[in-house]
Amino acid sequence: VLILAPLLDRRVRKADIEPTVTVVIAAFNEEAEIGRTVSNLLEQDYPPERLDVLVVSDGSTDRTDEVLAELVERHGPRLRTVRQEPRQGKTAALNLAMGLVSAEIVAFADANSIYARGAVRALVRNFADPSVGYVTGRMSYTNADGSGVAGGCLAYMGYENLLRRLETRVGSIVGVDGGIDAIRRELYGWMRPEELPDFALPLSVVERGSRVVFEPDAVLFEPALARASDEMRMRVRVALRALWTLHDKRPLLNPFRGALYAWQLLSHKAIRYLAFVPLAGLLVLNAWVAARHPFYLGFLVAQLSCYTLAAAGHLARNTRFVPALLFAPYYFCVVNAACVVALWKFFMRQKVTVWKPRAGDEPQYRARGT
Repeated sequence: VLILAPLLDRRVRKADIEPTVTVVIAAFNEEAEIGRTVSNLLEQDYPPERLDVLVVSDGSTDRTDEVLAELVERHGPRLRTVRQEPRQGKTAALNLAMGLVSAEIVAFADANSIYARGAVRALVRNFADPSVGYVTGRMSYTNADGSGVAGGCLAYMGYENLLRRLETRVGSIVGVDGGIDAIRRELYGWMRPEELPDFALPLSVVERGSRVVFEPDAVLFEPALARASDEMRMRVRVALRALWTLHDKRPLLNPFRGALYAWQLLSHKAIRYLAFVPLAGLLVLNAWVAARHPFYLGFLVAQLSCYTLAAAGHLARNTRFVPALLFAPYYFCVVNAACVVALWKFFMRQKVTVWKPRAGDEPQYRARGT
């Protein structure tokens, strides 16, 4: 993409437009966060009469519904709420919400998403280009110096955002941040409960012939997970749902349908989730031939050094102000270990539809078809 971006250079034709916008939030037991998030969204730099919020309470068992009722009294018709019962997860909640939305543009936020004041306007201006059907913003972690995991998140997102900038100039990006993204309402496609919305929706838009683009000026502030166990569980859940989404959207991997995007999807997503296979093979085979040539020995030392840094990063994961040199290898290993677990669960035909995002609880897995 670094080579292709300046050659294809499909820049988005942006303009300061003001279509109607509804921000949809799926919330489960978010009494501590939902008030601040709703207020933040309704105070965006956007015409109040053209922006509203819809919150789906997904079987909440705390005071989320009561807090929402108080917020409705305060904000009036600009805030609507609906309860999903029984609890079915975020994807089902979004499907439910879309049946209640009439706005031209639908944005998606998490219950703890805090937008920069101009984020909605920055997202929307991309829709002035008729080829654009979906836009995602940029996540900024508010506690990226708090732990090795948080530092690794920061390094990972920096790399991912560079890819998204380049992929936008190529045509469409492959992955989005589900806490700050928007879609043309008419392009929304119903999703299976086990599918990952941040992945399935953009792929559906590409299937319909529209572009998915990255808007770096639409900024989301969100705390990174600080514990490796929480990050591992989150990565397993995300990878497993992404694998099921890839399975459902596998026609997009057909190069005769669209060679460029098929290559992007294969290399950016599919191969990334399977990277642990060549990584393991490289280490074993490199050790086997290390004595045959100095190059092989040097490469083996480089590999072992990387994993040694990862181990040191694990030991220092809760220490502040540790050099990023330790964070990146450590986070790299955490992500790939999560992919191993996710692939095993995929082969066992397990799915996950509901979880507690910030509580560190295990996702609820079930067998496919049950």
